[in-house]
Amino acid sequence: MIDFNKPTLVGNECEYISHAFDNSHVSGDGEFSKKCHTILEETLGVPRALLTTNCTHALEMTALLLDIQPGDEVIVPSFTFVSTVNAFVLRGARPVFSDIRPDTLNIDENHLESLITPRTRAIVVVHYAGVGCEMDSILAIAARHGIPVVEDNAHGLFGRYKGRYLGTFGSLATQSFHETKNMSCGEGGAILINDPALVDRAEIIREKGTNRSRFFRGMVDKYTWVDAGSSYLLSDILAAVLYAQLEKRDEIQSKRQHVWEYYDAQLRDWTVAHGIQAPSVPEYCQQSYHMYYLLLPDLETRSALIKYLKQRQIISVFHYLPLHLSDMGRKYGYSEGACPVTERVSDQLVRLPFHNSLSDADQDQVVAALKSFMQSRA
Repeated sequence: MIDFNKPTLVGNECEYISHAFDNSHVSGDGEFSKKCHTILEETLGVPRALLTTNCTHALEMTALLLDIQPGDEVIVPSFTFVSTVNAFVLRGARPVFSDIRPDTLNIDENHLESLITPRTRAIVVVHYAGVGCEMDSILAIAARHGIPVVEDNAHGLFGRYKGRYLGTFGSLATQSFHETKNMSCGEGGAILINDPALVDRAEIIREKGTNRSRFFRGMVDKYTWVDAGSSYLLSDILAAVLYAQLEKRDEIQSKRQHVWEYYDAQLRDWTVAHGIQAPSVPEYCQQSYHMYYLLLPDLETRSALIKYLKQRQIISVFHYLPLHLSDMGRKYGYSEGACPVTERVSDQLVRLPFHNSLSDADQDQVVAALKSFMQSRA
């Protein structure tokens, strides 16, 4: 079986877990949480990075930090995971769905201005597959209207747009360390606070609405409830796993780059010959090598391919369903045709097996099966 995803130990995970227990501190913000914070802050150059239980909770923190209220509107791509929109819907906001570009599958910046109303309180972008959105245009539009930008960077850690790390453009950004991500601790996330004015409140919200962090730094003689918040701290056991992975980030990224480029070298000409779209990476983007996908001609071909590969012990998967056509999306008044590129791409996209331990031999089998499939339909 060639798995779509396979979590991989890369170094000192087990040793660090044991060390966390030796420290008698396995709850949040222990030694390994702080080491992860330091790596993220120093590498990315952000004022503050805070681990969270998952990326979903990091997104929920962004909604709290931006004081999203019932009746507010938040612009978000329809082609994304439900957590991206749920974070704001939970605060009573109405999602305003944007279509995506047909090349990078990122939010189409050309649609943004027309979606802005007096109720717009945030623009949320998703760097799909770790390829940067058109941040120059997006930030210019946001600045003209005084609207903060949030980056859902679940796919894009250590990717860059025009030389600058993804996750460092918006007022806030979020990361995922789910088992499917480049660096993983099973379940985990982080919020990146790029606006220094939001740092203190982020710490408070993350600590159940208390000023506990200030107490531990000796800034107050006791801590108390000062704001709305929740319990968003990642266990130091999981932070130990994550720290071991972050230590090996260069090795992990190098391996994933090899996997991506191996697929691309074997498939790029083949995709052109068969009317299949391969990933598009603008020359000014340094991607994170999160996934390799193909856009098949139609839903029937995509479904047949997934079945064909599974019969050959190769697991491939589709991706997001259009949020605007979900049951919830329809409750907000959306229907077919609202985001046509999203609707088409959702039917066509298939993700190939992609993980840190995938071998060249495994990829050769995947490539051979893809080519065999198309020959069988000729």
